Amino acid sequence: MKHVSIVALAVALIAAGCSKSSSPTNPTPTKPTFTADLRTSNEVPPIANAESSGTGSATITFDVTRDASNNVTAGTATFVANVSGFPAGTALNIMHIHEAPAGTNGNIVVQSGLTAGEVTLVNGAASITKSNIMLDPAVATRILNNPAGFYFNIHSTLNPGGVIRGQLVKIAG
Repeated sequence: MKHVSIVALAVALIAAGCSKSSSPTNPTPTKPTFTADLRTSNEVPPIANAESSGTGSATITFDVTRDASNNVTAGTATFVANVSGFPAGTALNIMHIHEAPAGTNGNIVVQSGLTAGEVTLVNGAASITKSNIMLDPAVATRILNNPAGFYFNIHSTLNPGGVIRGQLVKIAG
């Protein structure tokens, strides 16, 4: 009888190890990150006035929630932009993501919430951070699937159509 109990215990332990309960793993990280090389020459048309010396870079980080099928169901974004080379008196007013390939202007799809007067340039430079930007799941999915089809830009008072722009490049996630 002792031998049967040991065998039963061994079988139970093996069965418990084989019946490991696990939820499906998410193969895609939840914090995809993009960069954009911001240049006045990337604007359409290129900037040729006093602000043409401006440059910058942007890092856009998504924090997305996915369902069991790996579809984006919700998300937020953080924008971090660093700009320099602007002349005294430059006023940066808004920044956001547009949907369009390089060389083409497109519709705004993600607003940052930046408002006029919020950015103060020091010696023609500034670092701008906007967090907890709500993402439409369909827009986030399109950006994740084709980042080059979207661009980030910043607008100024002198250049209300945009002063520096760069296509999104996925670097993580």
